[in-house]
Amino acid sequence: MEDWISAAQYAQDLAWVRALEVIILSVLVAKISDLAIARILIRLSLSTKTDFDDQLVQVLHRPIFLSVFLAGFFVAANILEPSENVANFLIPLIQTIAILVWTIAASRISSIVLGGLSRLADRVTWLESRTLPLFDNLNKILVFGVSTYAILVAWDLDLSGWLASAGIMGIAVGFAAKDSLANLFGGLFVIMDAPYKIGDYINLDSGERGRVVRIGLRSTRLLTRDDVEITLPNSHIANAKVVNESGGPYEMTRIAISVGVAYGSDIDQVREVLMAAAESVEHVVSDPEPRIRFIEMGDSALIFRIQGWIDEPALRGICIDRLNTAVYKALGQSEIEIPFPQRVVHIAATH
Repeated sequence: MEDWISAAQYAQDLAWVRALEVIILSVLVAKISDLAIARILIRLSLSTKTDFDDQLVQVLHRPIFLSVFLAGFFVAANILEPSENVANFLIPLIQTIAILVWTIAASRISSIVLGGLSRLADRVTWLESRTLPLFDNLNKILVFGVSTYAILVAWDLDLSGWLASAGIMGIAVGFAAKDSLANLFGGLFVIMDAPYKIGDYINLDSGERGRVVRIGLRSTRLLTRDDVEITLPNSHIANAKVVNESGGPYEMTRIAISVGVAYGSDIDQVREVLMAAAESVEHVVSDPEPRIRFIEMGDSALIFRIQGWIDEPALRGICIDRLNTAVYKALGQSEIEIPFPQRVVHIAATH
C-alpha cells in the first residue's frame, strides 16, 4: 500500500516537474518566435517607404508572445490531469484570455489597415478620410461581436436563449428608438453618399443655410452667418433637397444684381461704368471676369444685370452690399440717371 502511495506521489511530482518544464519552454519559445518574427517583419518594413508595416510589427509583438505562452500553459494543464471541475474552468479561461488578446490585436490591426487604405484615394474610392471613422467603428463592433460569440462558445453556453432574448430586445429597442434609428441610418447615408463635407455651405429646402461644422451619426450642425449653430437630424437632411454652394469643381460662387438706368442713356458708357464698379469690389474675382448684361427694356428704365464670381459662398451677403454701393456711386459720379417708376394718368373731362 505504501509503495502504491509512493508511486502515485512520485507520478504526481513528475507531472508537476514536466508541467513546469513546459511552461518555462513555452516562455523561451514565445520569446524566440517573437524576436524571429519581429526581425523578419522589420527587414520587410525597411524595404518599404510607409510606416504601415512598422505599426503592424508593434501591434503583433504582444499577441504572438502571449499566444505561445498560453499554448504552453494549456499543454501544462493537460499534463497535470486536473479534476473535471478544474478542467471545465481552467481550459475555457485560457481560451478566453487568448480570445481577448487577439480581439484587441485584431481591432488595432484593422484600424491600421483602414487608415492605410484611406490614404489610397486614387485606388480605394469607397474609403476616404471622412468615412474612415464610420468604417472603423463598424469594424470594431464586428470584432467585438465575433469575440463575444467565441467566448460564449468557449464556455460551452447555450446560445439559443441568448439569441432569442437578443431578438426580442432588438424588436423592443427598434420600436422605442425608431426616430434615433432613422437619424442613425440617415447619418450613414449622408456619410456614404457625401452630398456635402465639413466646411461646405449648404442650403436646405426648409430654409436653413450655413457652413457645415460637424457631421455626426445622429445629426449635422450648421453655423449660420449670424453665428448661430443649428443642429439638424440626419433623417431630416436625408429626405431634404440639399443645395451645396461649395460643390462643383471649385468653391467660388456667383452673385448677381440688377439696376435700371434712364431711357436715353449711352449703353456703352453704362457697360463701362458697371464693369469698373464690379471690378472694384473686394472678393469679386477677375477670372472669370464680371459680366454685364442688358436684359430688358422696362416700363421706366433700361435694366442691366451685373454678374460676378466671389471667393466663397460665405461672402455673398457682404459682396452684394458692396456691389450695390459701388454701382450706385459710380452711376452718380458718371451722371447716369437711375429713374423712378413713372405713370401717366389721363383725366377725362365730363360735362
